[in-house]
Amino acid sequence: MIYIVGDLQGCGEPLDRLLQTVDFSPSRDHLYVLGDLVNRGPDSLGVLRRLRGLGASATCLLGNHDLHLLAVSQGVRKLHKGDTIGPILDAPDRDAWLDWLRQRPLAVHAHGWLMVHAGVVPQWDAAQTMALAGEVQTLLRGPDLAGFLPQMYGNEPARWSDALQGADRWRCVINSLTRLRFCAADGTMEFATKEGAGGSPEGYMPWFEVPGRRTASAAVAFGHWSTLGLINRDDLLALDTGCVWGGHLTAVRLLDNGGREVIQIPCPQAQKPG
Repeated sequence: MIYIVGDLQGCGEPLDRLLQTVDFSPSRDHLYVLGDLVNRGPDSLGVLRRLRGLGASATCLLGNHDLHLLAVSQGVRKLHKGDTIGPILDAPDRDAWLDWLRQRPLAVHAHGWLMVHAGVVPQWDAAQTMALAGEVQTLLRGPDLAGFLPQMYGNEPARWSDALQGADRWRCVINSLTRLRFCAADGTMEFATKEGAGGSPEGYMPWFEVPGRRTASAAVAFGHWSTLGLINRDDLLALDTGCVWGGHLTAVRLLDNGGREVIQIPCPQAQKPG
């Protein structure tokens, strides 16, 4: 069976209950996790252990919190209030965990689904999304991680152009794949608003509602947006249902007949929104 799972954010116990609930078997099943594996929850190191322990039966995407961990580890960023990644950074084998993390993809296209952590700007189709994700993945896995990571911070350029090069190009890709919620009809991204779909700032809309977006012909699964809640459409899965905030850990099982089943695990509140 194929399972697509929303944000974990260091919530290891709900992950364990999910795997037990579905009787997950590494020899039979495959787990896709849509990024934000770590941070804010109580057991980020434990989550990495569990996921890495699944070996080839788990595909884990990178989210903004995972990139934040890499940046802190390289001295590019300082710990934020509410961060819970200290046990990873203090682990005697921290380098092995960080190396494993930076080998994870930013996008996956499998089983009929384009999977990303946050969103896709309307100018990209699925093929371009995968190609651009691959460009950044190569840099994250390369020898100059500490030199690359500072370039990914900032909100500009806010609109994609195929002419973008260098740091502007990579930053725009990372912002779309790991931070996007709202954008304008021309693809200009907005990062300040964290409300649900009904809280769209003037002139903006949820990225998946932009008319003519080039991924409209693809089925897209994403996380990142806990205030959005569960969306379960034929062409769209939104699976961050606020596990770390005391909501649910949500998984979708893809069935052989083309259908799907939603599985939700109630979660204790590990953080309060603030």
